[in-house]
Amino acid sequence: MKKLEHFIFDFDGTLVDSMPTFAHAVLTILDNYGAKYPSDIIKTVTPLGIVDTANYCIATFNLPLSTEVFITDMMRLATDAYMYEIPLKESVLRTLKELKSRGASLNILTASPHETLDPCLERLGVLPLFDNVWSCNDFNTNKSNPEIYKMAAKKLGTTAENTVFLDDNIEACRSAKRGGCKVVGVYDSSSDDFAADMKRELDGYIVRLIEILDISL
Repeated sequence: MKKLEHFIFDFDGTLVDSMPTFAHAVLTILDNYGAKYPSDIIKTVTPLGIVDTANYCIATFNLPLSTEVFITDMMRLATDAYMYEIPLKESVLRTLKELKSRGASLNILTASPHETLDPCLERLGVLPLFDNVWSCNDFNTNKSNPEIYKMAAKKLGTTAENTVFLDDNIEACRSAKRGGCKVVGVYDSSSDDFAADMKRELDGYIVRLIEILDISL
């Protein structure tokens, strides 16, 4: 792999195995409100991200709550898992350390709020490896907006074209491409149905994070 200096990582499903927690929270909220949802609802909402998942569920199932309340309920249901249970995905620690040893700038951009994000990273022992840990809240927008990737790159003192963005979410990957980033899709079981699209549309696709060390971009 040629030297690449600026990496921006998604968090959920890319660095940590948290998508089952996401699924549990969504289904619990729907069940609590008696929503009649199809068996494949999680496959439908997984590409949407947290905010759009909330909006989709509220509109589709006519839930009597706001987007903010839906998201707050999701975070409440997931907090213990982030604090005590959610693990790193395979080869993540080794990959991050190797990239750091090569002089790369490592950064996170995620929809998860700092309230769960930061303690989880600290518990897993990887927080010191990152130069920046950003929640979408820090930019007052979300990862469906291509401008967020340009804003993140600017904070790094570079341009989107000189950054590599990694995510398991195909919609976020597509937005990052529109924002000008080099984009690598990352396998997660929750987004396996979109693997073929990622391979076709993105600059690269990896199953394990360590494969980024050998990919040419």
